Amino acid sequence: MQPLVSIVVPTFNRRDSLCTLLNALADQTYPASGFEVVVVDDGSTDGTLERVQQLTLPYALRIAQQAHGGPARARNLGVEQARGELILFLDDDVAPAPDLVAAHVAAQAGQDDLVVIGPMLPPDGWSRPAWIRWEEAKLVAQYEAMLAGKYACTPRQFFTANASLRRERFLAAGGFDPSFKRAEDVELGYRLRDRGARFAFHGEARVVHYPTRTFVSWCRTPYQYGRYDVEMARKGHEALRAAFREFHARHRLTRWLTRWCVGRQWLVRTAVLALGGAARLADTLGAHRPASLAMSGIFSVLYWQGVADELGSAARLWRSIARGARP
Repeated sequence: MQPLVSIVVPTFNRRDSLCTLLNALADQTYPASGFEVVVVDDGSTDGTLERVQQLTLPYALRIAQQAHGGPARARNLGVEQARGELILFLDDDVAPAPDLVAAHVAAQAGQDDLVVIGPMLPPDGWSRPAWIRWEEAKLVAQYEAMLAGKYACTPRQFFTANASLRRERFLAAGGFDPSFKRAEDVELGYRLRDRGARFAFHGEARVVHYPTRTFVSWCRTPYQYGRYDVEMARKGHEALRAAFREFHARHRLTRWLTRWCVGRQWLVRTAVLALGGAARLADTLGAHRPASLAMSGIFSVLYWQGVADELGSAARLWRSIARGARP
């Protein structure tokens, strides 16, 4: 007998893309009777609830609501209300392949300790800015490296825009830490691994990702990653140690820019504005390589500024990088 799958989708003010996802799930090859969708409305103010309630769908759909508390808290509530033995996390801005659910179920068959991560692929014929294009390229590079066997899938690839695991595994690990407003999935991934979970990348479990973040919103991401990687390090997880090691392999200009700017707030702001403008111009001209280099510089400066702020000073950051130490 095939397992009941609970698809958990947190949402906040993305009414139209959420409805696109829910309608697309109606076309799954997996039987509609074999899965449910639990949407958690995280305090939306755009009429999400009213629009979703108007949909006619072939599968069971349940809606939970909470005051705006972030995706970690929303996913926890979704899993709490889920009835399936297998949880599939999706974000509200993805379009699933018709065999997405079937692919996750097949990968999970007989694997009680497995966490399956599927790719978030870039769309064809869809205009997006340089920062979104840069993010897509980094993800695709990771997927290609894992498929080529260059490195194994780890908690660092536990992105809950498209990932599945057993509900009992999730609950035993304690769920997402709501204090994490970014990287809450990776932090949970480390706790799952420490409890014996294995991670696997399955290229067949595909979604297409349609992110719509502004440049300002995107810039908050690396800074938050930096701060939360320090928090994870304090819990004993190795994300920050890996980042320390990887810093030395970055492009020489990126390393120079980061060392020059971090700890000098006016230089950080100047670099972000200048590189952001350069990336936009290069992207408009079709010069995607220079635009990508500019975005890499911005990400590096903001990520390491976040680390430095959480550690307490830039001096402590550079000492830690030099010795690859944990804070």
